[in-house]
Amino acid sequence: MSVHDKLPQRGVSHWFSRFGERVADLAGTPWAFVLAVVAILTWLLTGPVFGFSDTWQLVANTVTTLVTTLMVFLIQNTQNRDSRAIHLKLDELIRATPRARNEFMEVEDEDLDEIEREKRIVDQADPAPPEGRKVPRAPGHALSGNGKTKHP
Repeated sequence: MSVHDKLPQRGVSHWFSRFGERVADLAGTPWAFVLAVVAILTWLLTGPVFGFSDTWQLVANTVTTLVTTLMVFLIQNTQNRDSRAIHLKLDELIRATPRARNEFMEVEDEDLDEIEREKRIVDQADPAPPEGRKVPRAPGHALSGNGKTKHP
């Protein structure tokens, strides 16, 4: 199978991805913010009309809870898709760079402690780290690799 052979775009997953992408694009616009402010102001201004009743409050609470719950799922879908795409692109760059360490291609599957340990090893092995990130190193001490052990 080639990268150029794309899977057909169909099914619930495709529909949800496209829908989530459109909603995320719309929700991130200034107009969406303005619409939210107008909705909140309208709700506040109708308070005296309804005597700030329990029903008036319940409507606002219900609407905000439902919208928030749905947005969490849409945002998570968008984040998952973007994250996987970025990892794929970075993996391709690692494969294409001769001195890159292939062990880092699946680092997103490791726990945070292991990622931090590997970062310290990479920082120590960096011959010219950016200013402010210099790591003290014992004279004559050089590290190579990322410190991972290979399992057969």
